Amino acid sequence: MATNNYMSGRKKYSRPQAMLFADNPGQKINGFYIPEGTEIGAYAPSEGSSGEFLILSDDNRSAIDFKPIRIEKRERMINGRMRSYHIADKLQISTSWNTLPSRSHDTLADFDINGNADLLKTVARPNPYEFTTDGGAGGVELLDWYERHNGSFWVYLSYDKYTNFEDNPDTPEDERFKNINKYSEIVEVFFGDFNYSVTKRSGLNFDFWDVSLTLEEA
Repeated sequence: MATNNYMSGRKKYSRPQAMLFADNPGQKINGFYIPEGTEIGAYAPSEGSSGEFLILSDDNRSAIDFKPIRIEKRERMINGRMRSYHIADKLQISTSWNTLPSRSHDTLADFDINGNADLLKTVARPNPYEFTTDGGAGGVELLDWYERHNGSFWVYLSYDKYTNFEDNPDTPEDERFKNINKYSEIVEVFFGDFNYSVTKRSGLNFDFWDVSLTLEEA
């Protein structure tokens, strides 16, 4: 199950990977957004667990492009002035990866409760070797998520949007500037587009893929 310790252990650097897919909005624990359930490919879900999530890799990832879409009806009044009936603002999010390994590890990582790869594997299943430098999802894992989620899901985003942390009146004013190590935004989305190509076939236990995707806010 995902916890603060697990999510902290799964990140390679001082900040989490920029994107995480989850089939649930998770919960906010001690200021951190934590998805519910079990990470895909980590280990068998424990009894009573619900939900799943996938941590995406930052390896060779392009910019995350945000396109706000303003849904409104505009019309010009008889006096010439424009009037707008605003309905909602929605996001379109797109990004891509070049030469992304087709898998994150050469075998199941079996992460422990602290998000570390299991060091007690048998001789038949040695310690997993990481193909993505941060242990995030490879091409096949992205494709698998796309094929199994034809409805909505949630994307967790980690980037500097400190204004999202202003909603707690008990938090000192300067504390909202110290949340760069957290997921700052969660958006319910659908896949708008997904494309991949196998660019190179490695001599090891993986290939290199180019992947691009577009997400549209629900």
